[in-house]
Amino acid sequence: MSETKLKRAKNGRILFTKEMKKDYTILFPMMAPIHFRILQRVFNYYGYKAELLTDSTPDIAQTGLKYIQNDMCYPAILSCGQLIHALLSGKYDVHKVALMITQTGGGCRASNYISLLRKGLKRAGLEFVPVISLNISGLEKNPGLKITLTMIRKALAAVIYGDMLMCLKNQAEPYEINRGETEKKVIEWTDKLSDELLNSGGYKLKIVKDNLNKIAADFDSISRDNKKRVKVGIVGEIYVKYAALGNNNLEQFLREQDCEVNLPGMLNFILFKIDNRIDDCKLYGGHKLKQFVCQKLFDYCTKIQTLFSLAIKNNSSFQVPSSYQHVKELVKDINGYGNKMGEGWLLTGEMLELAESGYPNIVCTQPFGCLPNHISGKGMIRRVREVFPQANIVAVDYDPGAPKVNQENRIKLMLSIGKENLEANEKDN
Repeated sequence: MSETKLKRAKNGRILFTKEMKKDYTILFPMMAPIHFRILQRVFNYYGYKAELLTDSTPDIAQTGLKYIQNDMCYPAILSCGQLIHALLSGKYDVHKVALMITQTGGGCRASNYISLLRKGLKRAGLEFVPVISLNISGLEKNPGLKITLTMIRKALAAVIYGDMLMCLKNQAEPYEINRGETEKKVIEWTDKLSDELLNSGGYKLKIVKDNLNKIAADFDSISRDNKKRVKVGIVGEIYVKYAALGNNNLEQFLREQDCEVNLPGMLNFILFKIDNRIDDCKLYGGHKLKQFVCQKLFDYCTKIQTLFSLAIKNNSSFQVPSSYQHVKELVKDINGYGNKMGEGWLLTGEMLELAESGYPNIVCTQPFGCLPNHISGKGMIRRVREVFPQANIVAVDYDPGAPKVNQENRIKLMLSIGKENLEANEKDN
């Protein structure tokens, strides 16, 4: 399609039209593998040719540095770089492709990724490629993308299924006797849940409850040993926390060190963002309908999180992660609820929750220069240790110039202390 046929909004941006939906491929960057593979299938079900980018070559960071301002944060460089790198790879017809990226609507730079991406496309001579904002805040609208209530419910089901599979995989895989059994179950359940979401309304609460119960019971059947392992939690900026591309395959590295890894679920972050919108309406005013919708959405997410917790508790011997409300209570009087830029107080709350629940060894992943993350992450380490003296926390900066070997050496030092503490506890017991 030539640029003369492209439709533009009043501000000049290229619109993603209904006609494009038929034959355009929509690319979106990788973050959380299990969650995003299910979400991709949801978009496909609604007629979008969505494709999740899985390439993780070093060229992606270099592409990001070339076309995005090199003083921007690492997640911006990587996520935008991954999209532009895909367009320049020659794999796609650039006149039949669109890019999708989320916009949170908050004060963090994540709301500005989309403008950075468009500027990068212009520098690369690809300004005719439509960029779709995925948001529920009404920031940008496109005729070819319609977010329905059913679509939101399916997406939330995908998130809670992703949280369940990630949680149980992390608790089972380090102890499995038959290597590869856990990963096999993850793949099988990912395919099964994706099919259910597409074909039989797998988003309805009764079906979600039934599926979560079955998943917990199935993973509990994995044969596991009883060897004591160092338990490590990962917190930080959401992209660097989940994306292997952003944290130099941190989960894999910790697995190789014979650790059990705990990654807090994605639903807590969603609840955090919705909760902030409700507080904004209460404190600063706003449309009553917006507050009503946000409250209903918050209650619905809380309900599916309760189903998640009960499924693990009633059908397995795995540890149940703390609820959003408990994490919020933990951070009371430690970090203010008004601190909500980026991950805000939730980041501090996740460190407290991990230390409380038996994961005292914590890697706080942070993009260099991400001010909200440094304040609520690195800046709160001493306070977390005052509450939980057993907390053994290392803050690791990630950016294009940070040597991987230095990052891993810092983590190994934290792990050596964790192993000493584990041995001391064993002797005491």
